Amino acid sequence: MARSDAADGPDDAHRREPGMDDATVQALGKLSEALEVVEQARGFLYGFHRLTGTADLALGEAVAMLRDAGHEETAQRLDSEIVGRNVIHGRWTFQVVEEYDDGYYSDFKTAEAEVRQELAGGKKHLFEAEMKERRRTHGRPHHEALPAEPPSGLEE
Repeated sequence: MARSDAADGPDDAHRREPGMDDATVQALGKLSEALEVVEQARGFLYGFHRLTGTADLALGEAVAMLRDAGHEETAQRLDSEIVGRNVIHGRWTFQVVEEYDDGYYSDFKTAEAEVRQELAGGKKHLFEAEMKERRRTHGRPHHEALPAEPPSGLEE
């Protein structure tokens, strides 16, 4: 990570290019915010995938237990109607996740990166870096612009 020439401010990767206006930085910040929401939605989708799969496996165990308890007809009904059933017409959750990842999610990430490259030389989080500068108390402990040293494994 390249350090800034300024003694107390963001590194070069988080400084706007000369001539970049506030409106562009704000728009890029909103675009970044939108991508973060898409990332969170993706996480929820993966959570949905995991929870649905866990429920289906637990249901399979319940069916076996019902059989062992002598409730064959009830167990058979659950086994044939619910166990292994599609959650959406023709799809299990892994197929929903794959379609989301390969379509909307991938396209959104690509578009965000292209716009950031076009307007900010690929720099990320300019809006947030400037907000940090406005909100932190310069000179106070725990309000530093940057770590004293790069975290372990990250070379300058």
